[in-house]
Order: sequence, then structure tokens, then C-alpha cells
Amino acid sequence: MTAVTKVAIAGSGVAGLATAIQLAKAGVAVDVFESKPELSALGSGITLQGNALRAFAALGVWDDVQREGYFFEGLTLRAPGPDAPAIAELPEVKTGGPDFPATGGMYRPDLARILLAHAQAAGADVRFGAKVTGVTEAEDGVAVEVDGSPAGTYDLLVGADGLNSAVRELIGIETKPEPTGMGIWRSFVSRPASVEHSELYYGGPVYIAGYTPTGEDTMYAYLVEPAQDRTGLSDEESVAIMLEESAAYGGPWNDIRADLQAGAHVNYTWFTQHIVPAPWNRGRSVVIGDAAHSCPPTIAQGAAQALEDALVLTELLLAADTVDDALWDAFHARRVPRAQAVVEASVQLGQWQIDHDREADAPGLIFGIAHRMAEPA
Repeated sequence: MTAVTKVAIAGSGVAGLATAIQLAKAGVAVDVFESKPELSALGSGITLQGNALRAFAALGVWDDVQREGYFFEGLTLRAPGPDAPAIAELPEVKTGGPDFPATGGMYRPDLARILLAHAQAAGADVRFGAKVTGVTEAEDGVAVEVDGSPAGTYDLLVGADGLNSAVRELIGIETKPEPTGMGIWRSFVSRPASVEHSELYYGGPVYIAGYTPTGEDTMYAYLVEPAQDRTGLSDEESVAIMLEESAAYGGPWNDIRADLQAGAHVNYTWFTQHIVPAPWNRGRSVVIGDAAHSCPPTIAQGAAQALEDALVLTELLLAADTVDDALWDAFHARRVPRAQAVVEASVQLGQWQIDHDREADAPGLIFGIAHRMAEPA
């Protein structure tokens, strides 16, 4: 007997689909409601630390992820200049344990496609163009409205609908993401043979210039700058900004600029941070993933924490007989301190870059934070 037999999930991102996979595999009826008309993910890359890879194994998707992505050990820190001199070679911490690589990268839409395929294969019903618009606690569960019409009564509603979560607002949680003062340009480009793992450049005109391999021939490149209003820019204007801001960086950045000039797509977002104080639930509705917490991608833990939320929640739901205070107490005891530590560490690294010289002590700080992330994992 499980605590739930019928669950609604808002959102088809990492947290929502991971939850759907685990519950559907166990025989729970799962309806996933995604407000967007089709599966979508920001069209660049994603860096995945070892604890995310371990979570993929628990979901049963690791083989597919490993085949589609690019996985490696180590991290190189470089300085600006035409020769892009290396200032440190850091052995990365295996936060997923010895059975997994330290880090990997992949194309975000490929990850989304893999998770969706596994959720549907497990039996989850995924509906696109369907937004959760109403939530009402009922005697025997939670009544959910989708696009203004009743969708049914469920044992649980999981709000995994991202930074601007509709479920979070509907159930009365007021905590929202706040900008940290940084913005990031991203582009999906070709991978030079010389790039075998992530490399970060400190110093120069931006906070961080970096790139991460995502496949045998691909990688994604990024520039982290002071947050600015970049709305309304044309593709040509966005590319021109990336070309200008990366001009101080040599080495593989020369190849990246060639791809940008050839028409590589560019996108821009702000870094945010927030964490909903416990409890994350209101009755039989709960928020997880980016709806519950967000952190700057300075230590690449956003997806990993969403996966951990999903695995802990589903483990408890499948082991219990009912959704009660004991279940929520166990969930919050395991997830809130962990998510809080990750958010604080991510913000700490970003704030250090804003407040201090951008080169000083970078290797020590990054390595120290990585170890902190490994301990609770």
C-alpha cells in the first residue's frame, strides 16, 4: 500500500518528470499538466554534477543520459589574455560517489526528451497546453482545476512548475525568486578537440567566461555579467554583445566566436535565488524543484536539487500508508536543510565575485564549496 494512488503534477521539467517516473513505475496513476504547448527547454547546455548522475541511475535513465551527454573529470581555471593561461587544475569531487563521473554536460532539450519518454513509458499521462489554475482542499484529497475547468480530485498535487510557479501562488506561498545581480549569456556551439572538460576564466570584462562539453562535437559557452535589462534585443545584437564581452579571452574562445559569427543562437537570463521556508506543502499540495528553491548556477546544482527533491518525496510516498504530518516532517527534515545549504553556497560564490577581485582565491573557494556539497549528498 502506498500513501497515494492518484497524483497530479504541474510542470514537465526535471522535478516534475522525475516525480512522474518514480510514481508511475510503482503503479500510481499520474497526470502531468504542462502549461506550454509542447516540451521545451532552454536551448543550450546544462552542467550535471555527480549527485545528479546518481539520481538518474535511481530513475533508470542513466544509460540514456550517459549515451546522449559528455562526462568527464576535472576543472580548469584560466585567466584572460590571448594565450588564456591556466591558473589551476582542480580535481572535481565525485558528489555522486565512486560509480559515477564527477561532472557531465548535455544539451538541455535532449535531457527533457529522455525524461519525458521514460515518464510516458512508465504510464504517466502528460498533457501539454494545460495549466493548473485552481486548487481546493477536499475531504478525500485535493481538487485540481486546469484551464479553469475541473480536472479531478487527487491524493496529492505536486507543484513542479518552475521559478514562476502557479501552484506556489495558488496555495498561498508568498516566497518568490529574487535577482542576485548577475546575468548569463549562453550559446550552443561546436566543441574544439582541445576542450575535454569544463573550463572557467576569471578576470577580464565579465565575472565568468566558461564552457562545458555536451557531446563529441558540441559544447555550450557562457558569459556571466552584471545583470542588465537585455529584453528586446535582436539575435544580431545579442551575438554582438557576446562577441564584445568575450574578446579578452583567448584559447577555445576563438573557436566560440567563430561559431557566434556564423549564426549560433544566444539566450540571456538573470540569476535568481530563493528558498521557501518549511513547510513546502499546504495540505495535500506541495512545491518542489525551482518552485521551492532556486540558486545561481555557479556550482551547477539546480537540476541536481530538483532531482533530489523528487526522489526523496517519491520514496516517502511509496513507503507510507497515508499522507500525514509524519510524512511531511520527514520530507522537510531531509530536503530543507540540504536545499538551504546549496542555495547559500551558490549565492556565496556569486557574491564573492561581485564584492572582491575576480581572480583572488578562486581555486580554493570553488574547491571548498564543492566539498561542502559532497558532504550531505
